[in-house]
Amino acid sequence: QVQLVESGGGLVQAGGSLRLSCVASGRTFSMNVMGWFRQAPGKEREFVAAISWRSGYTYYADSVKGRFIISRDSVKNTVYLQMNSLKPEDTAVYYCAAGRYAISRHENEYDYWGQGTQVTVSS
Repeated sequence: QVQLVESGGGLVQAGGSLRLSCVASGRTFSMNVMGWFRQAPGKEREFVAAISWRSGYTYYADSVKGRFIISRDSVKNTVYLQMNSLKPEDTAVYYCAAGRYAISRHENEYDYWGQGTQVTVSS
């Protein structure tokens, strides 16, 4: 089992920044990829970004490319999502996820999920 705990969400004005953190515990050695997803009210959950634990390779959704940065600290078992130039449409609950296989944008490739952290961007 792997446990994931997100933090860092909050209320920010458009154009501002936030950094989300996701701390992983348990059988983290079995995980190869960490991802961030988000779900806005009335919408389906969507992929935001992912990173390989081992190689550090990153992958972004087009909607956040150039504004968000995903990174990891292997010593702390923590993945970060630095969100810059935030827009009202970035408002959502952000979820951290862990998977055993290749980096992916598909939810079903991830085995463990956190509880989510709310990000609200005001205009």
